Amino acid sequence: VGSVLSGYGWYLLLAAVAVYLLVQKVSRGLAARPGGRPGAAEAAEEPDVVVRRQEALAAARLRMQEELNAQAEKYKEKQRQLEEERRRQKIAMWESMQEGKSYKGNLKLNQQEVESGASASAVPKSKPNKKPLRGGGYNPLSGEGGGTCSWRPGRRGPS
Repeated sequence: VGSVLSGYGWYLLLAAVAVYLLVQKVSRGLAARPGGRPGAAEAAEEPDVVVRRQEALAAARLRMQEELNAQAEKYKEKQRQLEEERRRQKIAMWESMQEGKSYKGNLKLNQQEVESGASASAVPKSKPNKKPLRGGGYNPLSGEGGGTCSWRPGRRGPS
């Protein structure tokens, strides 16, 4: 026995610690479960509780599906309206081209009408008058106006 412990003592100690930690982890896992074994919680429940839970789940699914259908219907209606507006613009552009007018001018007017409608609902942002960062005559390639940060080549020859 003494020769086995002297030869494999550290290995036996590490194995014993590993087994102890494994037993502790498994016992905590079993204690955390209600009933101690899998499936015991489902078997102990009342059948009417299970039926009520399933009905509530089905009702929630149905409600979410109805909301999704309503959102899809709104999206389709919006797309239909956008398509109708595009069709009207194309017809107006075609008619103006047939009359010999410039269709681009017509398009710009339509866009301004759309923007004016959008700007009426949104608050316009005013930009304060800002002074320019540099004077109007500043040119970075001229070598002037830099002050002390101009670059000069080093001296030629041996130092």
